Amino acid sequence: MFPIISFEWVWDMSHIVFMGGLWYALSVIGMGMTWCIIKAVVDTCQGNAAGHHH
Repeated sequence: MFPIISFEWVWDMSHIVFMGGLWYALSVIGMGMTWCIIKAVVDTCQGNAAGHHH
């Protein structure tokens, strides 16, 4: 259940730190994945396929 919906959720310091760390980690992972996907698309469109040996 989401903390906003649950009436038993108490926003004490441990919950704030945990949720902040969780969203920080998820945003770093998301930005890294986005960077890799965009770089792969750009490299593919430019023909710079580094994985192919000629």
